[in-house]
Amino acid sequence: MTEGVLAKWHKKVGDKIKSGDVLAEVETDKATMDMDSYWDGTLLYIGVEEGQAVPIDAVMAVVGKEGEDYKAALEAEGAQGEKPKAEGEEAPKEEKKSEAAPAQDGGLSEAELSAKGITVIRMPLLSDTMTEGVIAEWHKKVGDKVKDDDILADVETDKATMEVMGYATGTLLHVGVQKGEAAKVNGIIAIVGPEGTDVSAILAGGDAPAPAKSESKEEPKAESKTADAPKEEEKAQVVSNSNGGRIIASPLAKKIAKDKGIDLAQVAGSAEGGRIIKKDIENFTPAAKAESGKPQAESASADKTAAAPVIPTYVGEEKYTEKPVSQMRKVIAKRLGESLFTAPHFYLTISIDMDNAMAARTSINTVAPVKVSFNDIVIKAVAVALKKHPAVNSSWGGDKIRFNEHTNIGVAMAVEDGLLVPVVRFADGKSLSHISAEVKEYGAKAKAKKLQPSDWEGSTFTVSNLGMFGIDEFTSIINSPDGAILSVGAIQAVPVVKNGAVVPGNVMKLTLGCDHRVVDGATGAAFLQTLKQLLEAPITLLA
Repeated sequence: MTEGVLAKWHKKVGDKIKSGDVLAEVETDKATMDMDSYWDGTLLYIGVEEGQAVPIDAVMAVVGKEGEDYKAALEAEGAQGEKPKAEGEEAPKEEKKSEAAPAQDGGLSEAELSAKGITVIRMPLLSDTMTEGVIAEWHKKVGDKVKDDDILADVETDKATMEVMGYATGTLLHVGVQKGEAAKVNGIIAIVGPEGTDVSAILAGGDAPAPAKSESKEEPKAESKTADAPKEEEKAQVVSNSNGGRIIASPLAKKIAKDKGIDLAQVAGSAEGGRIIKKDIENFTPAAKAESGKPQAESASADKTAAAPVIPTYVGEEKYTEKPVSQMRKVIAKRLGESLFTAPHFYLTISIDMDNAMAARTSINTVAPVKVSFNDIVIKAVAVALKKHPAVNSSWGGDKIRFNEHTNIGVAMAVEDGLLVPVVRFADGKSLSHISAEVKEYGAKAKAKKLQPSDWEGSTFTVSNLGMFGIDEFTSIINSPDGAILSVGAIQAVPVVKNGAVVPGNVMKLTLGCDHRVVDGATGAAFLQTLKQLLEAPITLLA
């Protein structure tokens, strides 16, 4: 960490604070953490607005006695590296500048809003890849009284559904994003303040997402268009009813007649006004031609045609369902698209004799506190092999390559909305039972959407296993910024050659996907050779 982003202030200027109170939330490169106060007193000054980045050791706030002059303390800090402030005039100018700077929220700064008892609640940044969030559920409605520890809403990110607290006491004055709608990070999602407060000036600041009203205005237009559509269809149907030599038939009847090669002039309509409908076409037979006064030869020809096998016509209905793209799917599309189209991928496949691994797993599970899977064995073997081949445990940095000395293995897990990759950290030093327990815990949290940013960040290599679905072999897109990914297929019972004889065997195929910017073919091949040796002699993983 070299700097942090001030995600949320829990206190405002003038508030009394005690040691242990949470002053603010600070977002680092890995997680959002609480910043506690170690002092008793009054919050005299806030130097950083929400959403701003702050270098380490920069002044964020001043705590002291109520009414105490804190400007001298700021000037002293300024002399040590902050912006120097001259006596008297310079400091007030800076304060005025900072108050006038945010031309949002109706021209009022956060401090001015706080003084009025108004809290603007924005869409928080809940993960490193999040650009917007979807309101999954509102727990409060406009007019409800709320407290600072109340949960206002559930927000669906690309990784999980997380709770958003208001950190404010008052009345919920405004909800800017309806359930199921998305809001950009830092966009206004709600406003809390004294009952009866007019928030129109705040919303006029332009920082709020498009109000729901404007959307509702457009929706009826779309509905009216749709409502007009059936009228146009009816019109098209009525254009052709059989009066005065004209043929009236429904569009569906016309389509079926065309598919069957039936002349509509030969069909009698049973609907109102002689209109031909689907039933009339389906019930029509060539015999009807003979009855309508056709020559005898034509009738005989029709009989022959009738005797020939008739291919039944099946008429289906074309339909589809559209669903909004979830936050998780949006990020999967973005991240994997970037990976595939920026990192030059190549793939290497190797076959592993799993007879010894199968026997070892059976023995291990007789004494292990948790059931060890083949995937756990692969994760352990990969971690050990990466220690011997650091070039595969690397990532591209543009003007430099990072060679990771630690082995954090991402484990791809399928969930309802897509894919999550929690990380087994320092896997080379963990036992198989430890890895198994950790992966099972991650799996349960992933399905319940309870994974936290710290659970999925920091992988150096990824393992994706579709063997449990019976997939023999496949290729995966690299999980950036990793330099490689391993695709694990199913264990197949196949004939193999051992000691010159064909015997039954159990073979598993592994495919290594490599970023050619950091991993060359020979490097990847050497890694797979080491991995093969470890899996075919699994006792080496326990030594």
